[in-house]
Amino acid sequence: MMLAFFSTITFAKSQFVVTDPGNLAQGIINSANEIVQTSSTVSNVIKNFNEVKKVYEQGKEYYDKLKAINNLIKDARKVQQTVLLVGDVSEMYVNNFAKMLNDPNFNPQELASIANGYSALLTESTELLKELKEIITSNGLSLNDKERMDVIDRVYKEVKAYHNLVRYYTNKNISVSYLRAKKQNNTQRVLDLYGTSNQKYW
Repeated sequence: MMLAFFSTITFAKSQFVVTDPGNLAQGIINSANEIVQTSSTVSNVIKNFNEVKKVYEQGKEYYDKLKAINNLIKDARKVQQTVLLVGDVSEMYVNNFAKMLNDPNFNPQELASIANGYSALLTESTELLKELKEIITSNGLSLNDKERMDVIDRVYKEVKAYHNLVRYYTNKNISVSYLRAKKQNNTQRVLDLYGTSNQKYW
């Protein structure tokens, strides 16, 4: 069932046949790995993020294609959701850090630390995705159906935990900015940058 998910994908306007059962997953893995590598090799925070954003946008087609698939059987949907969670981690990093770069409540050293934190969390998520890819391709065929589903369920739960941690990490960083802005009686700027007054980050 896992192989069926990765071997044939139907879209609204055309049919997309996947020659490698794990190529969408591998595309997202490669994109995430490039983001991590870029984060660690460029010293200037703004230049670094511009490169990260470029890599993310280049790899986003895999994420979008996988997101567009509907009507999957239950087991294949769990695989899809796991892969998409890693794509979401990259998206949270890129979208939120872009806002933080325009936030005067963070200094350059803090921004570099925040970027390193995102990179570390993305690295852990990507490693789990590699494990998932192994068991849904030929290397995982030695497992029986129950063993394979047990691995898929475990990886999904662990990736979901990292996904939640990235969201928490993002909100905690925003809350630091909010509290600093509150001391300066300038909270509206933070709310305008990160969201409406109905969204609480602290």
